[in-house]
Amino acid sequence: MGPRILAGLALAGLVCASAAQAAGPFTPAPAAVPAKGATLRLGKCVNISNMLEAPQEGQWGRGFRDSDIVNLKSKGFTGIRLPARFSTHARLTAPYAIDPAFMKRVRHITDLATANGMSVIVDMHHYEELFTDPAGHTARLAGMWRQIGVAFKDAPATVYFELINEPHDRFDGSNLWAVQGPALAAVRESNPTRPVVIDGPGWASLDGMITTSFPDDPYIVPTFHWYDPANFGFDKAPWMNPPVRETWGNAADIAELRGVLGKVQAWMKRTGRVPFVGELGANEARAVAQRANFYSVNTAAFASIGVQSCAWGYTNTHQLYRDGSGWEPGIADGMMTTTTLPE
Repeated sequence: MGPRILAGLALAGLVCASAAQAAGPFTPAPAAVPAKGATLRLGKCVNISNMLEAPQEGQWGRGFRDSDIVNLKSKGFTGIRLPARFSTHARLTAPYAIDPAFMKRVRHITDLATANGMSVIVDMHHYEELFTDPAGHTARLAGMWRQIGVAFKDAPATVYFELINEPHDRFDGSNLWAVQGPALAAVRESNPTRPVVIDGPGWASLDGMITTSFPDDPYIVPTFHWYDPANFGFDKAPWMNPPVRETWGNAADIAELRGVLGKVQAWMKRTGRVPFVGELGANEARAVAQRANFYSVNTAAFASIGVQSCAWGYTNTHQLYRDGSGWEPGIADGMMTTTTLPE
């Protein structure tokens, strides 16, 4: 390990000895470098969950507090993903004006994070009407992104955009670019080089990403989400047997995870792109020790192939932190990331 990597570790606090011991069979590696497309300087990343993506902030748990940024920094987080439901704060007719107060709120949190040395992904989340009527909402999606682009055109280069979270239902691989293409073009009017995150279809599944052909825009970054196995990652998975698992991390689980890493590596080699895991989580109903193991091993696994990940969530769902009792023991401390930040 050269002095440049060691300096990066000391500066960002990306890896600690106790976390390394908990990472199981996986050792974080330097960030993978894309031959095509862009990558993000996230490091240790967390989603600001169930705050701004609720219909109104505060409806799904408490709202964001400025002190949350300090709290996250105390655990070494250097990146946040900020889900925001712009669609409930915008008019239904052209030019689809976004409520200035909501835009100001998103900008405030973003500015606070970047002032504290954190990267930010501004993510459009829970645009439910888009999933049931993609064609009918394509123009509105682009109209909202045109405004977001203008509002953030002077933001630091470590602020990124994510066009839409988890395409699903009638918004699928057959119309992915017909719907998102105009939104990407709207962003590029004011932000020609800002990295833009693109989710594949099927709820941003890994298979959805792998089977998607991405446009030639040199500043896009693919992403996928990771809650596998679903009967452990979610509260329950009725389609699985059993629908609920209370433990994770046996030999079969590790073998399956190795297979997933191989699939991601093959895709990176084939396409030249480097994805990141935009959401990764274990349900809050599972035992804390089991959750801590899942977050540590899975984040280390993806980091071992140079891929960064962003934990779901913070304090309102899949809690890493609880207002009444503080940080869940071992989870945030055990999370891993790549040993360098992307260039």
